[in-house]
Amino acid sequence: MRPCLWLEEALAEDTDVAPALDHNIKADVCIVGGGYTGLWTAIRLKQARPDLDVVILEKDLCGSGASGRNGGYALSLWSKYSTLKKLFGEEEAIRIGQASADAVTEIGTFCETHKIDAHYRPDGWLWTATTKTQMGVWSETMEELARHQIRPWVELDGAEIARRTGSDRHIGGVIETAAASVQPARLARGLRRVAQEMGVKIYEHSPLTKLKRSSPPRVCTAGGVVTAGKVVIAMNAWGSMFPEIRRSIIVVSSDMVVTEPMPERLEEKGLMNGTTVSDSRLTVYYHRTTKDGRLIFGKGGSGSLAFGSKVGSAFEGASPFAAKIKRWMGEFFPEFDDANCPTSWVGPIDRSKSGLPVFGYLGGHPDILYGVGYSGNGVGPTVLGGRILASLALGIEDEWSACGLVRPLTWDFPPEPIRYIGGKIVQKAAILCDAAEDRGQRPNFLLRLLTSLAPPGFSQQSDPEDS
Repeated sequence: MRPCLWLEEALAEDTDVAPALDHNIKADVCIVGGGYTGLWTAIRLKQARPDLDVVILEKDLCGSGASGRNGGYALSLWSKYSTLKKLFGEEEAIRIGQASADAVTEIGTFCETHKIDAHYRPDGWLWTATTKTQMGVWSETMEELARHQIRPWVELDGAEIARRTGSDRHIGGVIETAAASVQPARLARGLRRVAQEMGVKIYEHSPLTKLKRSSPPRVCTAGGVVTAGKVVIAMNAWGSMFPEIRRSIIVVSSDMVVTEPMPERLEEKGLMNGTTVSDSRLTVYYHRTTKDGRLIFGKGGSGSLAFGSKVGSAFEGASPFAAKIKRWMGEFFPEFDDANCPTSWVGPIDRSKSGLPVFGYLGGHPDILYGVGYSGNGVGPTVLGGRILASLALGIEDEWSACGLVRPLTWDFPPEPIRYIGGKIVQKAAILCDAAEDRGQRPNFLLRLLTSLAPPGFSQQSDPEDS
């Protein structure tokens, strides 16, 4: 089993490795983390201030973390509209939703402008139901947005959904046309190249060992120290090393398998486009095809759960659940049950309580910023994250620094071991709920009560008393 096909492919064409930091330096801005958030932030900073001295520290290679091994879904935040409205009000919810949709388009434009071959395919996202209980989970959001003449989705009947997804397990759903798919590691490595061309200094194999919250702050690695006017923590789930972030997220795995190329077989089913698909269960199934004719099939939320939100070896390498995922893939696509899946991998998801990312000042320190909590939907929203963090770092008062997503981290999850034990109970309840619905049964009250405690996915959690 290979650990991550995406990164292997990207590094086959981009063999450049930045040096490790081996001396003490100074910078205007030091960004910790060479994934999407860190790279977009660096690019936004240099766009605004070309003279700015910007440094990125990456513990491994840029794109080797969650940014380089996700499912490649570039989605908006419209599916989170109810949460956005509840937290920030109607006007700001609409503004953020529209900005997130524009961000997906911007990825394509940016790739075209800078000649990044990220396999960007703007073929939409199918948000589906695979059980009767899931049918219509999108309806309330669609109706609310329609009152403002905003219509991100078009509802499709069961036959059309089955045709477009290639599986009759999908019995209904909607399509959001303002969505795309990408080869995620290619996108990360392309952003890295552009950042370097703009003058950003990148040091790889330079993990942070200590952050000194002095004025100015100092970022320590094994080989050297960066003293910076501003520090941006852009570490995704790995940011849980900081207690403020650790209290605000839980880290769960997303696991996927990928078939060998079989473009002719996929073409026969009309599946050689870039459409992304995910259902509405608590432990989501997702699948799409790649440009070279592979089928990706994944499962989110039912795999590993990190103790103390710390990212360890359980979130690296091949998925320990590959055999199960391959079996589930066969249930959706029985005609591909014989397909060889030579590779699988696992990645961490930094789930926030709201399911939305959050940005702000770490521990209230005016010179240390963070962006975290993308909750499995980071490819598109990190474009916004870069704008927000750049404005905060530059001290600019604009629509980005004043965005509703800029808010203090809160203590949203209990301390250990209660968090882990409770998390495993809620996770098991979610699995049992989904299994009951697969059998056409309504989950019992206790299961519904427990799953109401889980961070929301695409569908909004209903009150356990609802009938």
